[in-house]
This record gives sequence, structure tokens and C-alpha cells, in this order.
Amino acid sequence: LAKDEAAKGFGDDAMMVEKLVVDPRHIEVQFIADSHGQVVCLFERECSIQRRHQKLIEEAPSALPLDAPSGFDWERMQASVRRLSLAAGYVGAGTAEFMVDRESGEFYFLEVNARLQVEHPVTEAITGLDLVELQIRVAEGEKLDIDPRLLGGDRSAINGHSIEVRIVAEDPAAGFLPSIGKIVGWAEPRHPGIRFDTGFAAGREVSRFYDSMIAKVIAHGPTREAARRRLVAALLDFHVLGVKTNVGYLIDVLNHPGFVAGTIDTGFLAREFPEWVAPVAPPQLSLIAEGAVSTNQSKSDRKSPKGAWDRTDGWRVFALK
Repeated sequence: LAKDEAAKGFGDDAMMVEKLVVDPRHIEVQFIADSHGQVVCLFERECSIQRRHQKLIEEAPSALPLDAPSGFDWERMQASVRRLSLAAGYVGAGTAEFMVDRESGEFYFLEVNARLQVEHPVTEAITGLDLVELQIRVAEGEKLDIDPRLLGGDRSAINGHSIEVRIVAEDPAAGFLPSIGKIVGWAEPRHPGIRFDTGFAAGREVSRFYDSMIAKVIAHGPTREAARRRLVAALLDFHVLGVKTNVGYLIDVLNHPGFVAGTIDTGFLAREFPEWVAPVAPPQLSLIAEGAVSTNQSKSDRKSPKGAWDRTDGWRVFALK
């Protein structure tokens, strides 16, 4: 049957058989190659927390200890990425994605994305690099000039841990139905070690014609647990009125014992959160949240822009502190 379908659809009934890896971990490597033969692998990102094959939470480095029985071989993985990049004559920033078998630690190649991905800020956080700037520099023919430890993939160059969540305008309690409409209240967290990237603010419209992601929150800390706690605290201080979001759902995932322990895989959400019921906020808490949004917005309205870092449109750029 499969051969018949292939012949009808592609004019070729050749079949490819691949190994089945059940609920693997999704590990990807951020790399940048210049036109002088240098390929730097800026360590791995863990993207195993996915809903319907869409990433929701990403972190760097991986939550999987390299010395665990099922730990993947970082040296072999980065060597394979370098070989791939050089063989393709690749120049620029890219991401090589792999599945990692939870039992054996063996990894299997998925694809290369020839671009910076949504989750690249976690790599920036643990390396101190501006990947957008590096991407432009190598495109202009410059040679990579960064910390020699980073060039060699030396893990001693990793600075702490970083976790990112994607905030989407969806209602998790209603089967993740899209939530569209005008944002009437918007209060962003201002916490140490938190980067908040968004193109939205009060008064903006969430349309059905575009992707549902409305913000990214990136936490950085000296340890994975410190980053996790900072991220939860920031999410608790993020308030939106006018559309539903997945913030409460993300908080529950981040606080789940399995996530805290790092025992995650691509089947984690389907297995641990088959159905999610939003906690009912006490009426007084809802009033406090609405008041916080209103106060935040009135301060923003009174503030006059003083420079490029002040809001002149919906975009936000916040550096890690």
C-alpha cells in the first residue's frame, strides 16, 4: 500500500526504512560557519517539551547529564555537525537537529535549519554571544573571532543555564483553541536574569492570520534550577487581558517533578498533561492582576521616549541582567 501511494504521489515507489525511536529526546546543535573553514558548535539545546510536534520550552545546555548511561556523546555529535557543514560548504548560522534515544544515548540526524531559530536566545545567554551579529559578520566574509574555548567546543565555556518558554495566544483549557482579539491590558515582568522578547502591547490585535506566539520569556541563572525558578517567577508576573494565553499551563509544566528532575522527552506533555484544567483564580487575585495591568499601562502612557531603548512601537528588546 505504501509503495502504491509513493508511486502515485511521486512517480517513484522506492521505500526508505528508518529506525523507530519511541519518545526520544530532541537535541539540536547551534553552529556558525565562516568562509575561512571554521565551524563553531555553540553547544546543544534541549527541545523535548513539545505539543503536537511544536516546541514550547527550550533550554541550553541539555537537561540530560553527559555522564549518564543514556547520555549522548557531545564530542561525536559536534564532530558530525562540523563534517556536515564543511561537506556542504555552509557559511552562516544553522541548527542541526537530532533525536537521542533515551535508553542507549545514540543520536540520529533529523535536519538542518539554515537560519537562527526561535530558541536561539538560550544559546546567547550561556555563551555571551550575539548570534545575529555573528551571522552578519560571517556573511560579510569575516573570520570568526571569539573565545578559543567556544571555537573548540570546550564545555568549560558554558555560563550557567538558560530556559525559554513560548507564550502563545491559545486557550489550553479549551483544547488549545486560538484566542484572538484586542489586547486591552499588558504587564511585562521586570526581573533580574530575564529577557522578554515580544512585538505586542496593549492596544495591539491578535489576528487569526498570523502565528499565535505573542512573546518569548528567557531566563538565565547559574544552575538549571535557578533559571527554572526565575522563569516561573517571571511568568507569575506577566499579565494579559483581552486574550487567553498558555502562561498557566507553562507554569504547571515547569513545576512538574519530571521537568524539575530533567527526565523529559518528546512524549512528556502527552503523557503527563493529557488534559489540563486551569486553576480558578480567587476574585481578589483577578482584581489585583487587572490593577497591575492598568497601573503598568498608565505609567507607560505617561513616559516619553528618550532613546532607541524606549518603546516607539510594539517591539521589545531586553538584555539579560
